[in-house]
Amino acid sequence: MTSPTTVPAPPPRPAPRLAALGLALALGACNLAGATAPNAASAGSQTLLVATTRAPAADAGASPFFVAERGAGLAFAQATLAPPSSGVLASLSPFDARWGVVGVGPVVRAEPAEAFARAAVGRDVLIYVHGFRETFETAAAGAAELAAGIGFRGASGLFTWPSGGATFDYGYDRESALWSRDALEELILTLARSESGGRVHIVAHSMGSLLTLETLRSVRASGGDAAMARIGAVVLASPDVDIDLFAQGVERLGVDAQRITVISARNDRALALSRRLAGGVVRAGAADRERLAGLGVRVADASEFGSGVLNHDLFLRDPDVRAVVARAIERSR
Repeated sequence: MTSPTTVPAPPPRPAPRLAALGLALALGACNLAGATAPNAASAGSQTLLVATTRAPAADAGASPFFVAERGAGLAFAQATLAPPSSGVLASLSPFDARWGVVGVGPVVRAEPAEAFARAAVGRDVLIYVHGFRETFETAAAGAAELAAGIGFRGASGLFTWPSGGATFDYGYDRESALWSRDALEELILTLARSESGGRVHIVAHSMGSLLTLETLRSVRASGGDAAMARIGAVVLASPDVDIDLFAQGVERLGVDAQRITVISARNDRALALSRRLAGGVVRAGAADRERLAGLGVRVADASEFGSGVLNHDLFLRDPDVRAVVARAIERSR
């Protein structure tokens, strides 16, 4: 992967509502799963360990399972996902193109982090932290797609926070992500203190990178070396984080910043629009490779692999970029 050139200065900012609309439509790529239909569980189905701060749906056993509203703290459940349909007819259909949630088990509210740890006992854990404009079902589909795409052999997990899942929910999503920091910290610390022996790998996308970075600062402060030693790879894909805030967070992590791999792209148009709304401050996912590497993190510049309109989800869409995630996990072992 080649080194990026300097990110150009942003063009004049559009009117606030038009900018918000452009950002929402662009970052709609964070809704990675697209349309899904309820397939029947098959031999290729995947079990996903779900930790969530979302409120459950009125009918907890039926779609959408969890909603956009904030819940009463952390909860745990296991979800079953069916793989994408295959064959010629499936390739022509806009449905069944992604993993689909076919069922969610009982929601555990009593000691949910411990329940998650017990379900993962003896295995490494991969926790996917989604980005902006995700429903529970699209976030779950993204987690399943990630685990299957890299061939992860441990316990596949999802930390899903209360994203509004709608066009103008960027502000609500950012606040909900930060509101979920304590819950994610509880989950990570519980896994780190469990006796299973497995390592905890985290892959966060876009706005989920802000939640992850802020949480790791707290884990470092409250759990110390023992907790951080159980964390394996931390991959921040297209992080929608102010570069100055990112630098501050990485500095607080000290030597543990070496666990972080940033997947960046100069041609990430979603982050370009986010930059406009942020007053022209570059986002970490679109910063110069040299600037990021100077902070002590690993950098994978995916600019040359972007062939789409937005190039905001290359870690799922492009096999070469997806391999960066697999290598980061393997290296952490």
